[in-house]
Amino acid sequence: MSTPPPGPLSGPPLAGGIAGPDALRPLLAVVLDALHEGAVARGGPFPAGGPDAVAARVREAAEPVLPDRGTGAEDALRGLVRTLAHGAADPADPLCVAHLHTSPLALAVAADLAASALNPSMDSWDQAPAASELEALVCRALAAEVYPHQAGPDALVTTGGTESNLLGLLLARERRGAVQVICGAAAHHSVHRAAWLLGLPEPVTVPTPSGVLDLAALDKALADLPGPLLVAATAGTTDTGRIDPLPEIADLCGRHGAELHIDAAYGGPLLFSAEHRGKLAGLERAQSVTLDLHKLGWQPIAAGLLAVPDRALIAPLAITADYLNADDDTEAGLPDLLDRSLRTTRRPDILKVAVTLRALGRTGLGALVDRTCAAAQQLADLVEEHPRLDLYERPVLSTVLFRPTGATDEQTAGIRRTLLADGRAVLGRARADGRLWLKATLLNPHATPGDLAALIQEVLIELVKGSTPR
Repeated sequence: MSTPPPGPLSGPPLAGGIAGPDALRPLLAVVLDALHEGAVARGGPFPAGGPDAVAARVREAAEPVLPDRGTGAEDALRGLVRTLAHGAADPADPLCVAHLHTSPLALAVAADLAASALNPSMDSWDQAPAASELEALVCRALAAEVYPHQAGPDALVTTGGTESNLLGLLLARERRGAVQVICGAAAHHSVHRAAWLLGLPEPVTVPTPSGVLDLAALDKALADLPGPLLVAATAGTTDTGRIDPLPEIADLCGRHGAELHIDAAYGGPLLFSAEHRGKLAGLERAQSVTLDLHKLGWQPIAAGLLAVPDRALIAPLAITADYLNADDDTEAGLPDLLDRSLRTTRRPDILKVAVTLRALGRTGLGALVDRTCAAAQQLADLVEEHPRLDLYERPVLSTVLFRPTGATDEQTAGIRRTLLADGRAVLGRARADGRLWLKATLLNPHATPGDLAALIQEVLIELVKGSTPR
């Protein structure tokens, strides 16, 4: 006699289906309250007390990690979300400016909740019918922003600049063979890592004495090195936000028969700005372009893309797995998604991007970019006007490097670590011209002149106190 099927499950509800929203609604209230409580407890841009204090609070909230009997949904949510918020670096605070780490738009976070609840897996059409079509539409539209004069541009969704750079080098290798990569000293570290992962020669590093690729040195390298060659240029360096001279680099690549990949993970969203998009002239001449919308696009992580001028260029990624894209299914018209990524299971990260693009439009996103870049110029003004601070250079994007006049590198590092330990401000660090600089990477379009002045004031307070390294 067969065992009858079990009756209705009494237990934690699922997020999907008709009943899913009702199950989520009370839990969301708990999460939102816990986020608020954690932010109030933190009381600033960063948790005070350093690593030991943060670790102690996390252990208190999270242990035992796997109890014999669970504490229940509300208790677990409230305790752990509150603790995570208390111990978070909060990029929504104007004094949290260390990295290319943005506070996402509320509407993008709301869209990401829907993506998590529906949980499409973007590796076969029968798991993600609508999401796969939405991804195709949005990817083509964004690729057309990079390549406006091409007939069939396309883009692939990635986890960010590292994956996009890896894909760019991989596709170049499949087209040209074992390419010799040439990049500037300020190129992102992922370019070197991608070459290593792909079994390519170690990239040749060209000097960047002015912060960007030196054209004469690049010309010589292209002339001296055996092919095939791939130049990896940068539109928005991590340390300074500088943009390589893209039109001239593209000219040199054409003259020497080299391909061009541009890492525009930081600077790419300037395309949305009528005021700033001219800084990206030459972008459309690359064989591949890295973009990140979880930087100057205000998306929750992750929201990366790799754009190419012709969708045929992604053909090397094609692979068949009978349970996901059997030949007869594809021939019958079911879309094949396995050539859209190196990953198999992946989230529908395109939903939050699509919602943001449709809600704000080009002018709305462009306005956010413009306001953020303007704030960087205002911060640079404040630094230049103060007799006890030195400015490295006028910002190109939204990164400002500065340091106390006459301070040693040790004193500069000490100021940064003291502000972190006290939870008062989160500044980055960068080395340029042989010296250590404080780095402010502005990504908050709501930062006011008063906020910028407060950031400067925190540094000056520590300068007067004579901070020593912690």
